[in-house]
Amino acid sequence: MSVAGATPTPNFTAVLPLRGTEALLHFDEDQLEFYKKATGIDDLDALKRHLISVQREAYAVRPYTTIVNFYFTDLGLSHVPGYRRMIELGQTRRNPILVDVGCCFGQDLRKAIADGYPQESVLGTDIVPEFWDLGHRLFNTTQETFPIPFLAGDIFDPAFLEPTPPIYTAPSTAAPALSAVRTLNELRGHVSVICVCAIFHLFDTEEAQLRLARALAPLLSFEPGSMIIGWHNGRHEKGYTEGYALRMFCHSPESWTALWDGDVFENGTVRVGARLVEKQRRYMKEGVPTIGMRTFLEWSVTRISPGAPPSLGDTTTRR
Repeated sequence: MSVAGATPTPNFTAVLPLRGTEALLHFDEDQLEFYKKATGIDDLDALKRHLISVQREAYAVRPYTTIVNFYFTDLGLSHVPGYRRMIELGQTRRNPILVDVGCCFGQDLRKAIADGYPQESVLGTDIVPEFWDLGHRLFNTTQETFPIPFLAGDIFDPAFLEPTPPIYTAPSTAAPALSAVRTLNELRGHVSVICVCAIFHLFDTEEAQLRLARALAPLLSFEPGSMIIGWHNGRHEKGYTEGYALRMFCHSPESWTALWDGDVFENGTVRVGARLVEKQRRYMKEGVPTIGMRTFLEWSVTRISPGAPPSLGDTTTRR
């Protein structure tokens, strides 16, 4: 829980049992193709056994909802509007550093690399380092065979990322080699893409989510096209959402746009795209596998040139 004036902490208070959750494991066509290729396991039953084994190990580390319900197998970033622009940015910009914040097992950054983002420009960070190790277990790699730098740290620890205003000019120092980076402070103003998937809704007050956004903003390069992109639970009107395992504060497209374009960055210096999407979610309810609809906010925040068109919050709900 977070308290005004204190360091925000994610709300992970709900502990859910594992019994019967193997029935929740499900792949769509894109997921199945990706996980077969990324793990090297082509047999569907063997792949499921492998993922269930990793789920059990991860649950022993942190019994999070995303672990219990196999949400860690989602490739949600690849469905967010702006994802193709992100990949194109990686293919056209010199040294297009991408930082995946709260990367968990690294599934989104691995998907981005598979889709063409340059591997040498990617870095993952998470507060739970064991998840990165389990990512190697999940994808049958090692740090040697998949040498993406990983930083373990708390985004609200000033020694890891000191809160400073966003950067509006070129940084005075060159971008460091990612293999030599030890804290996010070293990347201030050098990051072309920041990915933040299924993170903001874990901070259960509006103030805490604003602090998280402001913590991330100074990492972003001032160059037009640099972007922060992600998704999390959303609402048609901002407020608290009940009925989940956790009590969540959720933004609407309009409030999310106002947060970034004015509260975090100077008004008119970014373009925000945000839309609500209704998706099926599998979860356990009273010990029974259940399918229900959930509302998610998919979004991107992109640096723009002076005089570019303003932000437009896309309030369309897609099913």
